[in-house]
Amino acid sequence: MTPPEQWVLQFCHGYDGPFLDCARQYAALFEGTPYKVCTVYLTGAPNDAVVRESASDDVRFLDYGSAEVRGLKLGAMRALRRLVRDRNFRFCIAHRFKPTYIALLATKLPVIGVNHAFGVYQRRSRRLLAKLFRQRLALLGVSDSVRDDIRACLPDWPPERIETLYNRIDVEAVQAEQLDRPAAREALGLPQNAWIIGNVGRLHPDKDQATLIRGFALAAPQLPPGSVLAIMGSGRLEAELKRLASELEVTDRVRFLGQVPQGRRYFKAFDLFALTSDHEPFGMVLLEAMAAGVPTLCSDCGGGREVIADEHCLFQLGQPQGMAKVLLRLSLQEADPALLESQRQRLASVFSDTAARTRFWSLPMVRQLG
Repeated sequence: MTPPEQWVLQFCHGYDGPFLDCARQYAALFEGTPYKVCTVYLTGAPNDAVVRESASDDVRFLDYGSAEVRGLKLGAMRALRRLVRDRNFRFCIAHRFKPTYIALLATKLPVIGVNHAFGVYQRRSRRLLAKLFRQRLALLGVSDSVRDDIRACLPDWPPERIETLYNRIDVEAVQAEQLDRPAAREALGLPQNAWIIGNVGRLHPDKDQATLIRGFALAAPQLPPGSVLAIMGSGRLEAELKRLASELEVTDRVRFLGQVPQGRRYFKAFDLFALTSDHEPFGMVLLEAMAAGVPTLCSDCGGGREVIADEHCLFQLGQPQGMAKVLLRLSLQEADPALLESQRQRLASVFSDTAARTRFWSLPMVRQLG
């Protein structure tokens, strides 16, 4: 008698922003295993492109709007319960808190909750739910910083039930879609011969582009002539940041590129990539810049420092003087082969699908499920 197929349920809040690739990342963990993956999206309409990019054996859309999943979410629980009843699911991977909560209440499956932000278990109600389902709940953070935040909120939990699995990229796929330097600069309207610092992110206080602009203004007199700071993204701080650039007399050297679809395709336009975020949980853009072969610098906090892991490329959060010093140092090491090789090796050994697969199947929480 043929044994029944073994399935893993991947339950995602939605496929907006980076979360579609998160679904792909976790589906890739099961390549070459007996498991099949069914990915379910709580919010978002059915979409053929999402089906393809989810890299799963089956994709389902519950098609709820954001307002519809407030409260107990009983309809979503019933839908998930019906789905689980029809297949031999062994466990569930749930991204963010709502899917974790729904999966725990709607099924009897062991649940691995993946946490992409700080503060998820600071609420007392969430700590109580975690305590109630402790026997079949395990938690992952996308960085050690997120993991440690969860452990601080749940101090009675054994550490092996709260672990880290870094975000990652399909390095070869990302590199294949990245335009070469001249084409990327042409597409973004950037000068071909300038030395360009890139930044990608919402124009939001969390991303702290104010420190980026101030640090650039301090370093500008000693940077290569005609250097440009290119900021890719949109948000409520755009007018304020443009005023700051004007006050610092660098308006003609700071380019606001707006929201650029599939922005990682254009990272080779940059000579250097800078991330100034305030407590970034991880920093996927750093991986995409590294895949493009672009040296990176980052504020010394959150998950970003774990990606960079090079003290010479870090500066203290909110300190434009420190950022300017690192910026100048890296400008003198332009295309340093040792730095680029270190980034390449770190991508392959820590932040690739292959590295994540090895790490995932070695975790005690996962071995117990097998």
